[in-house]
Amino acid sequence: MTSPLLQRPGAVPADAPDEGVAGHYGDPYREQRELAAGRGAVDLSHRPVVRVTGPDRLSWLHSLLSQHVAGLQPGQSTEALVLSPNGHVEHHLQLVETGEEVLAHVEPGTAQALVDFLDRMRFMLRVEVALAEDLAVVWEPAGSPPEQWPCTDTGFGRHLLVPRAQLAAWEVTAGVQAYEALRVAARRPRLGRDTDHRTLPHEAGWLTAAVHLDKGCYRGQETVARVHNLGRPPRRLALLHLDDADLPAAGSPVVLGEREVGRVGSAVRHHELGPIGLALLKRNVADSAELLAGGVAARIDPSPVEDVPESPARAAAAARAGLLRF
Repeated sequence: MTSPLLQRPGAVPADAPDEGVAGHYGDPYREQRELAAGRGAVDLSHRPVVRVTGPDRLSWLHSLLSQHVAGLQPGQSTEALVLSPNGHVEHHLQLVETGEEVLAHVEPGTAQALVDFLDRMRFMLRVEVALAEDLAVVWEPAGSPPEQWPCTDTGFGRHLLVPRAQLAAWEVTAGVQAYEALRVAARRPRLGRDTDHRTLPHEAGWLTAAVHLDKGCYRGQETVARVHNLGRPPRRLALLHLDDADLPAAGSPVVLGEREVGRVGSAVRHHELGPIGLALLKRNVADSAELLAGGVAARIDPSPVEDVPESPARAAAAARAGLLRF
């Protein structure tokens, strides 16, 4: 659905995959600075919302998702994944329990597939799944959310789920370009943009944010446990600093010498960092490597993207190494 805020003076429509909302309102860098200072709001109403109702909703979702959601209290929010049987990420959800329902917002173009999957898994349980077309997503960088709106707060600002009928009157001050620039700088991956059909939660930095390592069985759990316990995944998400104002297109190859070592995801122009992007790279690519990302010279930001908990196997190896040193 096209946002009514596109009718505001100065609104410039966003490019794919963010059609339907404003890319900016005339000054993308000023809009970035305002958001970085904790002021303003962004219209993300192109992000669809899925509604799950019924008394069995939390226990049922707990059995399907990678996250521990059975004990969510009203107002609590979290991130979660739907994985394939082989442990690859199929859906990324940011969800909140309201006390009456679970609301989850997801990437544009993925909601119907998620609803169809969940609907097939209902069996005889007391749950209902539907698109919440009456709700729209608005992102704000800081502060306390209004109590009247459900909110997902997952470490990168907060997403308010507001009545779509009230969206036209919302005080939105920045376009999705500003939001994307801050997201990339914060190393927050986006499903389908910074991931592919083979992405494991460990590769995208979702292991701590969207996976509970001690919960019971769910689809793909065996792969999650195996990769966590026996070694690191084959790829990692990296922040790239790009040496050209022309941004590489999403999906462009990242090359080291004559060897392809990854793919570019999101590429943006940041108001302080300049041109930057996220890329999934082979794990053995050194931070000092001189890369070409879609033909653009690129270097890796050495700050870690992922926050992977210590596995039992690595912890035991570290302990043995410590004993040997003494």
